[in-house]
Amino acid sequence: MTKSKIILVLMIAFVLGVASGSFFDISEKPVLIIAIVVSSIVAIFYKRGSRVLSFKAAFIAFLILAFSAGVLRFDISESKTEILTNFNDINSDVQLLGYIASEPQRLIDKQRLLLQIKEIRASDYVIFTDEKVLITTNLYPEFGYGDLFLIEGKLQSPKNFDDFDYINYLAKDGIFSLAYYPKISKVSRDDFSRPKEIAILENLKISLFKNIFKVKKVFEESVERVIAEPNAALVNGILLGSRQNIPQDLREAFNKTGTTHILAISGYNITIIGLYISFLLTFFMRRQKAFWLTVLGIILFTILTGASASVVRAAIMGILVLVAYREGRFYSMTNSIIFAGALMIALNPKILRFDVGFQLSFLATLGLIYLSPLVRDKLERVPNLLNFKENFIATVSAQIMVLPIILYNFGRFSILSLPANVLILPAVPLTMFFGFIAGILGLIWSQFGQVVGLVAWFLAEYEILIVKLFSSIL
Repeated sequence: MTKSKIILVLMIAFVLGVASGSFFDISEKPVLIIAIVVSSIVAIFYKRGSRVLSFKAAFIAFLILAFSAGVLRFDISESKTEILTNFNDINSDVQLLGYIASEPQRLIDKQRLLLQIKEIRASDYVIFTDEKVLITTNLYPEFGYGDLFLIEGKLQSPKNFDDFDYINYLAKDGIFSLAYYPKISKVSRDDFSRPKEIAILENLKISLFKNIFKVKKVFEESVERVIAEPNAALVNGILLGSRQNIPQDLREAFNKTGTTHILAISGYNITIIGLYISFLLTFFMRRQKAFWLTVLGIILFTILTGASASVVRAAIMGILVLVAYREGRFYSMTNSIIFAGALMIALNPKILRFDVGFQLSFLATLGLIYLSPLVRDKLERVPNLLNFKENFIATVSAQIMVLPIILYNFGRFSILSLPANVLILPAVPLTMFFGFIAGILGLIWSQFGQVVGLVAWFLAEYEILIVKLFSSIL
């Protein structure tokens, strides 16, 4: 067995250990005892046994150790204590001082704010911490990333829905407390008990992303000026993952037809769009330049959307698949993709079971690596007109791999989602391209932006018609 295969198997053992820890209640003490005993036995075999026996024993031992490490890593993530949870469900108000740590999520009649808490205040003491609270409040006034707040209200523990583990869904992002319609007061840095409560690097991050989100908002407003609704909302959704202005009936149509992923930022979505953009750029420049420009575009896109952990994970997966396509060595990329996935899981074990976006990105990526060559062989005689065949191959390969996750998490899968995706996906990169150009021109010269925006409008209209057509059949 080669070194690369050994490393691959060990990484898979670690991931299986995390999976076992997440699905079964495994105590850490027996795991530690097993790991120590196995290591001791192997050490004896290695000294006294034959060379072959030593290798086999060592390999089995490392497998058990990797699996044990996975179980322990999940257990450690579960055992992390949160100070804020002591104030949950006590039916009395608590004062919290902190800042908005992500872009506010604006809904029809309310908004959700993720607050990074720095202080817990009581009448006669202050507790310094660094935890998160998810706040639901009125739609107005509007708030922005980095705003400093003092909130006063009751904290609640998250509760699961009928078919949804909401507790662990939030826990994967370090959220263990909720507050509904608390009293919110804007504050300044002088109101913090310690002048350097927010560290220098944290301040730099806040300043950077505050400006990024301002640019994003200005761009979204420009798109809305040069493209008529609801198509403008769809263009912003495809470009930046913004869904708040997309009509509810249209969102339902996307959900029914299995095309919602074009409004989300996943490894699958980034890969498909990246492949198309790279293909289009090859008409104007050499393949290598087109590849690097596409990668740069993915990085800038990731930053513009806020570079959340889920988006960064999706971007990494997407770039790895683009590298595999560029090199034409799909199987040689397996270690890199498994390593990337294992590293993400090691940093946050809860994503393996409770982050559907990660599951879809990872499995779709594996589908593009392993299944697409098989599908391509079956369609060898079919011409690749305007890259349509490659789009079909990528769509089928990814859909097959993510089918179990979709059935498990959403309980439904439509056979019509395949033709719907095949018809829509070729238009998505063009929608992004013309939508982006229209948005930029709209900032400079509104009338010219509207001319280019008309192309983006027609592309978005085509996508809406396809989605509504297939949705009406279901």
